[in-house]
Amino acid sequence: MLVSFIIYIMNIPKKFKNGDMVRVIAPARSLNIVGAETRDIAVKNLEALGLRVSYGKNVDEVDTFMSSSIQSRVDDLHDAFRDKEVKGILTAIGGFNSNQLLRYIDWDLIKDNPKIFCGYSDITVLSNAIYAKTELMTYSGMHFSTFGQKQLQDYNVDNFKKCLFSNESFIVTAAEEWSDDQWYLKQDDRSFISNDGWWVLNEGNAEGSVLGGNLASFRLLYGTEYMPKFENDTVLFIEDDNYTTDDVTEFDRNLQALVHQDGFENVVAIMIGRFQVGSKMTKELITKILQTKAELLNIPVVANVDFGHTDPVFTFPIGGKVVVNAQGEGSFEFIKH
Repeated sequence: MLVSFIIYIMNIPKKFKNGDMVRVIAPARSLNIVGAETRDIAVKNLEALGLRVSYGKNVDEVDTFMSSSIQSRVDDLHDAFRDKEVKGILTAIGGFNSNQLLRYIDWDLIKDNPKIFCGYSDITVLSNAIYAKTELMTYSGMHFSTFGQKQLQDYNVDNFKKCLFSNESFIVTAAEEWSDDQWYLKQDDRSFISNDGWWVLNEGNAEGSVLGGNLASFRLLYGTEYMPKFENDTVLFIEDDNYTTDDVTEFDRNLQALVHQDGFENVVAIMIGRFQVGSKMTKELITKILQTKAELLNIPVVANVDFGHTDPVFTFPIGGKVVVNAQGEGSFEFIKH
């Protein structure tokens, strides 16, 4: 297998440099659910990158839904973009309700104060909406809480640095091993699975703009003004988690709903993140799912890729340009300029 991604970044915020401040906000679940040890490790890992950590004033507010009020979450988002000392924003963790914020966001404030915004899972809603409404490049990648892992951080941090600290090209290859455990409960007693590589399901070449993230969250934007358009030559990066894919039929219908979106004919390739163990997804099953969708039969499709709800993950840009070469057998290459 040879799969290569060449990313051309346009309209991106300034990259991190030593001494920059990063702001942690909680637009979905509250930071309150992240334990003290995990927070301490996360701060140390970010400080090791030369970053200073600050927090939104409402990040520990918590309600019945393990979140906080819409106003509190919007205030922290606005404050982070407004504060000139803050150079980048990391979300605390994912959740289920980022879409509650969309009607209350000051899009002009974000557009006038471009800076790094990074997270994944439910944060897919905000990352893609920000790009759709302001054309600001955002990033699907590590939460603040992700930095709280003691292990598997080399892959995480190496690719985070390459994407967010440098304008140089970089290559991403498959991680040697991965995990789908509750690491926050047993930091020193984790189980790892040998990586059998990324699955080239359809070979081919393509070039286009990157959109996507968590599929169940991305679909919350369908039919709204916050959904980014599938412009000519779009490459979708999608993944799902055990909350929505404990049965492979759920992923199947989510993928079908995606195929039905206006402009899907402009999609030229799909990259699928690694499924969690509980989904019971296999290479054979996902191949059969693809075969039921004529729109996917003649474009490159690669699955079992290192992003999503298993660890570790690489960071990628929402709105970046990507060149995909998926041929034969061998390695997977992801390059950003």
